[in-house]
Amino acid sequence: MTTFQRARSEEQREIRRQAILDTAAAMLDEMTVSALSLNELSRRVGLAKSNVLRYFESREAVLLELLDRDWRQWTAALPAQLAAAITPDAPPNQRGQEFATVLAHSLTQRRTLCDLLSAQAGVLEHNISPDVAARYKRAALDNVAALATLARRHLPELGDHADQLCAQTIMISGAVWTHARPSTAMLTAYAADPTLAALRMDFTTTLQEMLTTLIAGTLTRTQTRPTTQTTDTGA
Repeated sequence: MTTFQRARSEEQREIRRQAILDTAAAMLDEMTVSALSLNELSRRVGLAKSNVLRYFESREAVLLELLDRDWRQWTAALPAQLAAAITPDAPPNQRGQEFATVLAHSLTQRRTLCDLLSAQAGVLEHNISPDVAARYKRAALDNVAALATLARRHLPELGDHADQLCAQTIMISGAVWTHARPSTAMLTAYAADPTLAALRMDFTTTLQEMLTTLIAGTLTRTQTRPTTQTTDTGA
């Protein structure tokens, strides 16, 4: 535990904020989002709970900012991974499958990000003020836009559908992560009766397959043009 002196400058305040975020990230290496408490976070960072609340209005506000930070770090690492994996001259569906594979495997390596994404709507977006909610949503829109830019770089056929596809990718990733991590009780039930585990998901495989299907469907939509109909007015 680190004990801090009172922050007197903006630089010192930013150092304090980053220490709180770093401590929360380290805690999520040991526990789930639901198990992380503001009391324990305060103890580990070396601040009174009231002092932590000077920097973040709630536990959820800490975790939303950590989600934004992890999301940006993930996106920043993707260009090199995508460039190495995607075949530039391949047909769109092949490039789409390669894109999905990179996203699924890269997210598998970022457990904290996946934990936070899975808790985003149901937990983290509660117990926050409208100001924090708006700030987080603006950051999320920027993060989706950054991912969509990468998608269009390798799949220009997506066109205007890239942003919607990338927003859906984030929602799907959080949902699959939740279902791919069954509770202790569920694992015990699976062990007692293996037939119950028929629908158990492997995160990487399931996410890769779902994203591949989503991309293929979106590509099909972009290639489909509505038929122009003329109305006989009798003139």
